[in-house]
Formats: sequence, structure tokens, C-alpha cells
Amino acid sequence: MKAAMAVMAAVLLVLVGVVASRGQLHEAARASWAQAGQIVPLLVLALLVAGCAEVLLSRTLVERWLSDAAGWRGIMVAWGAGILTPGGSLVGLPLVAGMARLGVGAGVIVTYLASLAMLSIIRFPLEVGFIGGRLATLRFLGCLLLPPLAGLVTRLVAPLIRI
Repeated sequence: MKAAMAVMAAVLLVLVGVVASRGQLHEAARASWAQAGQIVPLLVLALLVAGCAEVLLSRTLVERWLSDAAGWRGIMVAWGAGILTPGGSLVGLPLVAGMARLGVGAGVIVTYLASLAMLSIIRFPLEVGFIGGRLATLRFLGCLLLPPLAGLVTRLVAPLIRI
């Protein structure tokens, strides 16, 4: 987490330098505040949802349904949860942070993230509007089995990776 923040800070410094050299610092600040006004309320709600979920998920429930020991049951629960989570990454990533603190298995978390990214129910109507029903349906069906496969691969590979 600290490394990611350091990289983001370095990128920000470079961008501020470029924007300042062009004399557009005031415009960039105004655009940033406009973005913050839209994103911060959603992020606050997402963090509150994640906190409530973390409190409501007992260790017993996690061990039975969401740990690596849960096997396919955990992967299937994560697959469905990723499909049903509204709000994409802004909601899903705080939930994942809470799940990781509770000991949810890596395979389950990867399944959830892949399902959220590829199959979220929020995406489908948008895709139908942009690319049509046929192509949206083909994309959905083509991706349907990828999240459980990603979870399975993660379960096999995770013991080999120590970071």
C-alpha cells in the first residue's frame, strides 16, 4: 500500500509540474474538485458498506463459505457476489480489503474481482446500449466461466508466490 501511494504521489508531482508549466494549475484544481464532488460521496458510502460487511461476516462464516478450505463453494459465492455488486471497483475494492482482513481465501477474492470486472450486472444494460444486445450477450457468455477459472488458478498458484 505504501509503495502504491509513493508511485501515485510521484505521478501527481510530475502531472502538477506539467500542468503548472502550461499555466493551467487553476483549471486542474477546479476539475479535480468537480471530480471529488462526484466520487467522494460514493467512496464514503462504499467504505461504510465495506465496514458493515466486515463486521457482519463472522470468522465462522468466512471459514465455512469464503476460505480456501471452502473449495468450490467459496468460488461460486464469490462468482455470484461479483455479478450482483453494484458500483464496480469503487464499491468492490473496499469490500475486498475487508474480506482480505477477515481471511477470505485468495482464490475467492480473485474470483470476486474477476466477476465484478467482467460480469457485473450494472455493465450489461450499458453494453446493450452501446454495442447492442447480441454482442453484449456474446461477451457476457464468453466471460461467464472466466472468474471461477481465475479463482481455481489462483488457488493452485498462490502457495508458490510469497510477496
